Amino acid sequence: MDKWKSAITKIEPNKISVRGYSIDKLMGRISFAQSIYLVLKGNLPSDNIGKLLDAILVSSIDHGVTSPSTQAAITVASTGSELNAALAAGILSINKYHGGAIESAMRIFSTIDELRGEKNLSINDSAKLVIAEMREKKEVVFGFGHRIHTQDPRTAKLFDLAEQYEVAGDFVKIARSIEKSLQKLINKSLPINVDGAIAAVLCDLGFTPEYGNLFFIVSRISGHAAHVFEEKNRYKPMRRIDPFSWEYDGPDDREIDG
Repeated sequence: MDKWKSAITKIEPNKISVRGYSIDKLMGRISFAQSIYLVLKGNLPSDNIGKLLDAILVSSIDHGVTSPSTQAAITVASTGSELNAALAAGILSINKYHGGAIESAMRIFSTIDELRGEKNLSINDSAKLVIAEMREKKEVVFGFGHRIHTQDPRTAKLFDLAEQYEVAGDFVKIARSIEKSLQKLINKSLPINVDGAIAAVLCDLGFTPEYGNLFFIVSRISGHAAHVFEEKNRYKPMRRIDPFSWEYDGPDDREIDG
């Protein structure tokens, strides 16, 4: 019987190679974000791409206790469940309307890019056609608007970094074109949120939509863990958790040294 194949990691006595690179030689030399790119794509990214992926992971690390997946994680933690069960509950809550918007936005951006290639259209014209059709069908244009932020501060920063690191390309332009098209179609501002910004940058980095949710999950699991530990260490089990009756009592605003 033929053995099944895997091209990701090679394990030998006293040696671990990921995509051909000895893992001990990668340790201390590349960032975690670069190692994610390596294991997914098969090649080491540049430092700039690594920094941009780091920024993506930082951008989604947490969004407070009202986030649906965080609510799921702390609710399960309150029952006395172990860390892995609470984290699993949080991850399982990441789907189409929470976290999964990255993948959905990537699919919209890809549709616009494909249409402009097929019809030889400009980015703006292709975006107008796709978004107009989506609005007519009452489909959600994922990656735009936010229940709290009127201007998501993470979006501007991520796009600035994408420009700085020379990654921003047609998909960042597509995202910005959609924002303008939505403004004209509904006469209301629906700015690009962090999911839309991440989607555009990941597309420009050559990732397909299937990878979109992964980056949100990898990032958010650390925030979930912080909330689970706080729940277990600060509150009694089986408490009634009201997602709106809460207040922040952590450190005041502070700056990074230097």
